Amino acid sequence: MSTNSDFVRRDLAVLWHPCTQMKDHEWLPLVPIRRGRGAWLEDFDGKKYLDAISSWWVNLFGHANPRINAALARQMDELEHVILAGFSHEAVVALSERLVAITPVGLTRCFYADNGSSAVEVAVKMSFHYWRNRGQNRKARFITLTNSYHGETLGALAVGNVALYKETYAPLLMEVISVPSPDCHGRETGESWESHTCKMFAHMQRALEQHHEETCAVILEPLVQCAGNMRMYHPSYLKLLREACDRYGVHLIADEIAVGFGRTGTLFACEQAGITPDFLLLSKGLTGGYLPLSVVLTRDDIYQAFYDDYSKLTAFLHSHSYTGNALGCRAALATLEIFAADNVIEKNRMLAEHMRKAAAPLADHPHVGEIRQHGMILAMEMVKHKKNREPYPWQERRGLTVYQHALKRGVLLRPVGNVVYFMPPYVITPEEIDLMARVAAEGIEVATRAG
Repeated sequence: MSTNSDFVRRDLAVLWHPCTQMKDHEWLPLVPIRRGRGAWLEDFDGKKYLDAISSWWVNLFGHANPRINAALARQMDELEHVILAGFSHEAVVALSERLVAITPVGLTRCFYADNGSSAVEVAVKMSFHYWRNRGQNRKARFITLTNSYHGETLGALAVGNVALYKETYAPLLMEVISVPSPDCHGRETGESWESHTCKMFAHMQRALEQHHEETCAVILEPLVQCAGNMRMYHPSYLKLLREACDRYGVHLIADEIAVGFGRTGTLFACEQAGITPDFLLLSKGLTGGYLPLSVVLTRDDIYQAFYDDYSKLTAFLHSHSYTGNALGCRAALATLEIFAADNVIEKNRMLAEHMRKAAAPLADHPHVGEIRQHGMILAMEMVKHKKNREPYPWQERRGLTVYQHALKRGVLLRPVGNVVYFMPPYVITPEEIDLMARVAAEGIEVATRAG
């Protein structure tokens, strides 16, 4: 049987890992995982790790979930994949019917892709192409929020705004209009989230006033900018934005790739503002963390703008080889069946409250500038000086110290910069939440001990 060291040696001889400076692994041990069960992962030496980040925000109902496993086994006996151009299959139709039924009213068409970045590419191209089909050729730009993240393919990078990912590739990217984020971390002392969020909308209002004639769409992550240090804002911004986009004739793209499927406390974050976007992007938790799959849901009037004789050349000629993959669709259906059968959203409210209470003592820590939460996402921001929330220099990699400490204690935490966050699978127990919070508190103490 392989040991950790045996496996790591094989890995480092052939792999190039994502979002990683590979030279780090000269001193930072790689963690090879042999199997997973529920909220836990186990390495080749038998050590277990509580998966507090849902394996990059994708796992909803635990590793090796028996209900999703059974659904996939049945599907494998029938059909693994078929081309979706000119062909169809039961799983993709059933999933589309289900998604249309549970997403905000008015989203009636599903277009599938392979992953979150691809869904962003689809929505950006579809919005641009819609206006072109309608004869509005001036519309060729997009408005995005500072600190936003929408993926790492070129179109997705262009409409994002996290410098770490974007700056290197800037010469390759289209120019976008950036508007200050409404995130509430920088609000004045005593100011409410809602007040600050509404005040920040003035920047978006000005951008739409000045640029609506050339703008295809506004794209944003509803409520939580996950890769942007888990910064959060009030739902009122979404309501104001929906009204403004309607007023100025601009599409609204809601990127719920990370925040959809219950992460923010409702099945979809847009529900908290009572709005329907023109494009809703879903991935990550869509298949319960099993298989890559994404979907763009849109309105029928957008679909109709592409519906014409072939000779008019209005069709949306975008495709991926694995579009609507049968196994991915079946895993997604099984995931949605668990939501329906297990009263997940209500149970999550109790888990989220337990998470809030478990993390609350850290509010008094001299180097925790803020604890913020939307549903099953909770973030704690480490700062150099609490009074003015001065950040630690990124070069000090204090989040990495938390990560290393947590691994020693059997918990997988992967901070975003200096922000330690919890985004666990929904099968986590209150006792496991207590462990997660205790280890995070220890890690923060270790990481900030030097001041």
